[in-house]
Amino acid sequence: MFKKSLLHIGLISLISLNSSICLAKTIPSITLSGEIKQGGLMLGKTKPENKVTLNSKQLTVSNQGDYVFGFSRDDKTHYQLVITASDGSKSTKTLIPKMREYKLQHIKGIKKSIMQPNLEALARSKQDNKQIKAARKISSDITSFANGFIAPIKGTITGVYGSQRIYNGVPKRPHFGLDYAGKIGDPVKAPASGKVLLWVPDMFYSGGTMIIDHGQGVSSTFLHLSKSYVKQGDNVKQGDVVAAVGNSGRVTGPHLDWRINWFNVKIDPALVLKINAL
Repeated sequence: MFKKSLLHIGLISLISLNSSICLAKTIPSITLSGEIKQGGLMLGKTKPENKVTLNSKQLTVSNQGDYVFGFSRDDKTHYQLVITASDGSKSTKTLIPKMREYKLQHIKGIKKSIMQPNLEALARSKQDNKQIKAARKISSDITSFANGFIAPIKGTITGVYGSQRIYNGVPKRPHFGLDYAGKIGDPVKAPASGKVLLWVPDMFYSGGTMIIDHGQGVSSTFLHLSKSYVKQGDNVKQGDVVAAVGNSGRVTGPHLDWRINWFNVKIDPALVLKINAL
């Protein structure tokens, strides 16, 4: 009788232990790549069936479990990243973007016609912005963002993200790209695979402008191009030559301005280049 009682107790303990182990295994882990700082892009990996929210806003999760989000230049928000498994168990992580200091950049020699554009130029610029905003609203099921990024050109970096530009002594909005020195005609490569969302050869401010979709709202924008080797709707692979450096639009010389967005959130391309694929 005593042995049976011990056996009974042992079985109950074993069942309880196994139940605890099973319960622990259901808690989803949080796996991220990227820098939690202003201008940073974050890649996440989870089970495809899990639900992911950022401050209660649901993020898209791919069939491979990839998701992405980012922080703006001056982001001071405290975020709650929550992953919920199919059985209701949750994992939560608090994310507070690290604050940054940005450089001031003085640029002289900008034409008066550009500094003080006429009504026709303003109307043209407004139409340009509509096209760009429409392209950046797109959220596709492409997952190229999850495979990492390469620099679109080999060249000296002459302008950095977040810097406050002062044109002819007049402070303007911060710069949101990474500028590379180059000669007209130098090849520009796709930093990640994706689909060409937009190509306009003559926007007022940005000149030859191209946007490539990398998935889930992540896109690359190239400004001041002299030509395109692809057209809207084309699929491109990482490293493909898609365009050529130019000096079109609002510039003082030929260069490439490369920008990264997560929808309307402006991301630092320099930080994106450091991200490791998950």
